[in-house]
Amino acid sequence: MQALLIEQSDGAYQTVLSEISPQQLPPGNVTVDVNWSSINYKDALAITGKGKIIRQFPMVPGIDFAGRVHHSEDPRFHVGQQVLLTGFGVGETHWGGLAEQARVNGDWLVALPEGLSERQAMILGTAGFTAMLCVMALEDGGVTPDKGEIVVTGASGGVGSTAVALLSALGYRVAAVSGRAGNADYLRQLGAAQVLPRSEFTAEGRPLEKQRWAGAIDTVGGNVLANVLAQVEYSGAVAACGLAGGFTLPTSVMPFILRNVRLQGVDSVQTPAARRIEAWKRLVKTIPASFYQQATTEISLSEAPEAARRLLNNEVTGRTLVKVSQG
Repeated sequence: MQALLIEQSDGAYQTVLSEISPQQLPPGNVTVDVNWSSINYKDALAITGKGKIIRQFPMVPGIDFAGRVHHSEDPRFHVGQQVLLTGFGVGETHWGGLAEQARVNGDWLVALPEGLSERQAMILGTAGFTAMLCVMALEDGGVTPDKGEIVVTGASGGVGSTAVALLSALGYRVAAVSGRAGNADYLRQLGAAQVLPRSEFTAEGRPLEKQRWAGAIDTVGGNVLANVLAQVEYSGAVAACGLAGGFTLPTSVMPFILRNVRLQGVDSVQTPAARRIEAWKRLVKTIPASFYQQATTEISLSEAPEAARRLLNNEVTGRTLVKVSQG
């Protein structure tokens, strides 16, 4: 079967499309015939070697996938059942979804929600799942549509695009922040009420600025997150899930103390099962049907390395879907 394989030898890092045997798959109690996967930011770092994502070689990347159970020793899953997986170190420490089969721990799988196809599941993928967790974090923080406008940073990317669509569908007024002016129409089609240039948020700002946002979903980190926090209204909340713009946070405690702002970190890798299932159900119920056409570029497994390079070069809009199965 075909697999994208990352190898390192004598300091040389390479990612190649290879033929592997099912016997090479790592231990696990469920084997899945993978039909669809996707290219996420973490996948792009792994495939290109630009980030220290992979620590053991060889490795099959792909932090998410959808397919059908091929073999199961877990009573919760049966042969032929449609399943999906996001997170749990798959594609980082355990062979992932960019191969025609994956052998994993049944605890990491979710039965495909009713009303969702495998293809749609990976159009959403880790990015959509993370976006839903961010929306749920804002709700947990008491941020409702009547409270005011929500700002989404990195809005042209996978998490940002999905967050814009979800928030708009739920009745929020959304301001989308993007570094690419050419994506303004795309973001408005997803539901953004206004589109702002990333340059407004990248300079070093003051600890407190004029109050603008009832809440925020930040996928960037660094100065962008610091500037967002400085502009959040009293008792607002910020869901932070990314660090593409840096992992430092150059701000002070002032927004948190003087304006009662909540900063909620969102991790999608180790999300508990109950929260995971709830998020997927909410996604299926909330995401507009048009999103699956608006936000997707489909590629083959062999095109994944180039797609990863383009993603890191900020040349990708929305989601990159990988058709893994050759059937």
